[in-house]
Amino acid sequence: MTEIKPGVVDVFVIRPVHPEWKVLVLQRAAETRCPGAWETIHGRIEEGERPEQAALREVREESGLEASRLYNITVHPFYLHAQQTVQLAIVFAAFVEEPAEVAIGPEHCAHAWLSVEAAISRFVWPRERVSIREIVSLLATGDAGPVEDVLRVL
Repeated sequence: MTEIKPGVVDVFVIRPVHPEWKVLVLQRAAETRCPGAWETIHGRIEEGERPEQAALREVREESGLEASRLYNITVHPFYLHAQQTVQLAIVFAAFVEEPAEVAIGPEHCAHAWLSVEAAISRFVWPRERVSIREIVSLLATGDAGPVEDVLRVL
C-alpha cells in the first residue's frame, strides 16, 4: 500500500536586498543524485524533528547561513517509486541578513545569488518555480501582512 508522509523540506533562502530580492540557488555535485541540477535547499526531515527544525538545520548544513526569519509557504507532493511512498515536501522561505556569505557542503559544487526571475529559469523542478512565485506573492512587501501570524515560524 502506498503511504503518504511528510518527508522533506524545501527552503528558499532570500536576501531581501534593494531593489530586488536575491534567491540562493545551489548546483548538485557530480557524485550526488541529479548531478548538475540547480535547486533550492532540500533535505529530509529526521526522526523526531519538526519540519521547521529541519528547515533551519538544512539551511545551516547546506549553506552555512542562519535564518533571521522563517515562513511556511505550502506543501508539494511527489512520488518515490522505489519506496512506494508519496512524500510531502514542506516549503519554507528563509530570510537571511547581510553579508550572507555561503559555505556549501559536499552535495553541491556551486552556488549563486540570483534575482527571482533568474532563479525561476535556473530551477530544474517545476515545483520550485511554483513555490518561489508563491513566496513572492505572499511576502513581496517584506512580511506576510495580515497572515503574518499564520505563516511566520521564526
